[in-house]
Amino acid sequence: MNQLLQLNTIFISIIIEAIPFIVIGAFVAALIEVFVSENMIVRIMPKNKILSVITASLVGAIFPGCECGIVPITKRLVEKGVALPAAISFMLTGPIINPIVLFSTYIAFGNSWTMVWYRAGFAIVVSILVGIVLSFVVKTNQLRMKADEHVHVHDHSKQNTKQKLVSVITHTIDEFFHVGKYLVMGSLIASALQTYIPTSTLATLGHSKVAGVLVMMALAFILSICSEADAFVASSFRNTFSQSSIVTFLVFGAMVDIKNLLMMFGTFKPKFVILLVSLISAFVFIGSLLL
Repeated sequence: MNQLLQLNTIFISIIIEAIPFIVIGAFVAALIEVFVSENMIVRIMPKNKILSVITASLVGAIFPGCECGIVPITKRLVEKGVALPAAISFMLTGPIINPIVLFSTYIAFGNSWTMVWYRAGFAIVVSILVGIVLSFVVKTNQLRMKADEHVHVHDHSKQNTKQKLVSVITHTIDEFFHVGKYLVMGSLIASALQTYIPTSTLATLGHSKVAGVLVMMALAFILSICSEADAFVASSFRNTFSQSSIVTFLVFGAMVDIKNLLMMFGTFKPKFVILLVSLISAFVFIGSLLL
């Protein structure tokens, strides 16, 4: 009974924490759909695929969101003509290098910039490397569509202001309910794992550097904490894990956790998601050992 109450408490806390950012992400995605044309995207993004990946990885600095709402924005950018590798690079850094997350990291680690620079720098490097690999490996559209579904292209340029605002609201609601079901499923799985797999059990395994990195990657995935709050949890592990392991927690968890993994599976083709998660895991793991 106590475990069910704990599961319920964790589940509700994750949902409450994530919903505002899901709404923000859906709203931003709707704004992009209605107000950003394909021609605008083409003019802004560099033609060179490597430069487009680097540019996209830095754009996340101006988006005040977290991983809970970044997937619908990424989907909309791809549909608007942004190259998939560049959009993925944006998706990986957006929840980490935006001002709110960096400021919360600064506060959580005792007003120190050290962890802020490690987190931001490591995230940018990983996102660029992942984007570059994808630019050479992936050549086709990876958005997931059902057999009887096709992409609907809406022309909002001829709408007046009132019609555009109505379209924004409509797209926001549609996107929220599309992503919301994955949030609920992911939150339920994360809360169950947190309830039945004690954190202390994993912590006892993290004595060596390699084991510490792997344990913190697993914790980041299982806990599925919003990137705007995860620094406060990470700081509590300072006496248990090494600095490189804590950086791993802060970077990997914001790129791959249970919630956004299910959202990715609902947005992209399964094989692509598996490839993407494998690349992220490999680069984060190897990079953490070099820190």
